[in-house]
Amino acid sequence: MDTLTAFAADKLAALDAQHLRRRLVATARAGGPWLERRGRRLLSFSCNDYLNLSQHPDVKRAAADAALTHGTGAGASRLVTGEHPLLEALERRLAKLKGTEAACVFGSGYLANAGIIPTFAGSADALFIDELAHACIWAGARLSGARTFAFRHNDAAHLAALLAEHRASARHALVATDGVFSMDGDIAPLDRLSAACAAHDAWLLADDAHGVGVLGGGRGTAALFPAARVDLQMGTLSKALGGYGGYLCATGPVVDLIKTRARTLVYSTGLPPSAAASAIAALDIVEADPALCAAPLARARQFAELAGLPPAQSPIVAVVLGSAERALAASAALEEEGFAVVAIRPPTVPQGTARLRLAFSAAHAEADVARLAACVMRLRAA
Repeated sequence: MDTLTAFAADKLAALDAQHLRRRLVATARAGGPWLERRGRRLLSFSCNDYLNLSQHPDVKRAAADAALTHGTGAGASRLVTGEHPLLEALERRLAKLKGTEAACVFGSGYLANAGIIPTFAGSADALFIDELAHACIWAGARLSGARTFAFRHNDAAHLAALLAEHRASARHALVATDGVFSMDGDIAPLDRLSAACAAHDAWLLADDAHGVGVLGGGRGTAALFPAARVDLQMGTLSKALGGYGGYLCATGPVVDLIKTRARTLVYSTGLPPSAAASAIAALDIVEADPALCAAPLARARQFAELAGLPPAQSPIVAVVLGSAERALAASAALEEEGFAVVAIRPPTVPQGTARLRLAFSAAHAEADVARLAACVMRLRAA
C-alpha cells in the first residue's frame, strides 16, 4: 500500500471507531417531502427545500426553458463571458427582496462567504465570529489572514467586550454570524449585534441561508429586526428557493468591489442560466404567497409543542442526543418507521452534542408531523 492510501485508510479506521465516518447514500426525490433511498420510500425531515419549490412546476419549467434556450452552462467566469442577462435580473430581484442597493450572485453559499470575508478583511483587520457560525464563515476567516475572535453563541455582551478589547488595534472589524443557525434552528439577535457593531465601528455580516423565504414574510432574518443595520446580507438559493447558488446583498460600492476582487467569483464559472431562471421563478412565488412562507415555521412549532421541546424559532428543530452512536441509532429507528432523519455528528456539531436535525417543509402534513413527534418522544425516553 502506498503512503497516501495508507494515510487515508488509517484516518477512515479512526473515524469508524468513533462512529464519525460519513458515507454518501444515493437518494432520489419522489415528490413533495418524499424520497427514495436503499430501496425504500421515506418521508424526509432532513431536506432544506423548505417551500418545496424545487418541485414546483413553475420553477422547474423556468429552469428547463432557460436550459433549452441558453444551454446548460455559463461557459466562463462572469468577468469573461459568463455574465448572462438572467444573472443581472436575479440580482435586481434579490436586492429588492432584501431592501438593498445591489446584489451579487455566487456559485454557492460556501463560495460566497469564502470570497466575501477575505475581500473586506486582511492581516491588519479583526474578525469576530459567533462560535457556532457555519463552516464557510470560518473558512473565509482563515483565508483572510485576519485576527479572529470567537464570541459566545448569540451573546452580544461578550461580542461587545471583545470589540472593546481588540477593536482599537485593528484597521477594520467585521462581525459574522448566521441569521438562522443551521444545526440548532435559533435566530441571531441581530438588533443587539448591530448595536455592538455601531458602538465600535464594526461591519456586520449575517448568513441568512436558512432564513430567506421562511422568516420575515420571506425576506429573511434581517426583516425581523428592522432597526438593525446588517451591512452584508448573504444567503443561498439552495434552501427555501429550491435551486443552487449563493448571493450577497449590500450597497452598490460594496457589491462592485466584490465583483472585481472576490476570488471565488473572479475565478469561478458563472451560474448556469437555468439556475438563475429557476431562482427568479421561486422569488415570484415567495413574494406572492406569504402563507406558503409561513408554513414551515408553523410545522416546526407544531412538532416542538407535541415533542415537549422549546418553541421553534425557525423551520429547524434540533433533538440533541449526546453521543454519535445514539444519534445514529435514533436515525436508524426512525427510518424503520418510514422517516428520513439524518444524524448530525461532530465535527459538524460540538463533541457530545450529536443530534437529530429536523427540517420542516410547507409540504409536510400535520398528521405526519404528529406521528414523527410521537416517535421522537419514544426515542428520547428510551
